[in-house]
Amino acid sequence: MKYKVVLRYSDEGYSVSVPGLPGCWSQGATEEEAIENIRDAINEYFMAISDLYPDAEVREIEVAI
Repeated sequence: MKYKVVLRYSDEGYSVSVPGLPGCWSQGATEEEAIENIRDAINEYFMAISDLYPDAEVREIEVAI
């Protein structure tokens, strides 16, 4: 899957968030580290969603834009 991310640079490194996944953000000392960390955060985000709805079926769907 592909997600648009927002990278912001500061004196402390990079912060990165996923506008389409509220609350999904991470950071890193370098741009590369921030991107790798947001990949992990996206995976954890979806695992948490599944845990929040144990009696429901969580599916991934593709939407053409």
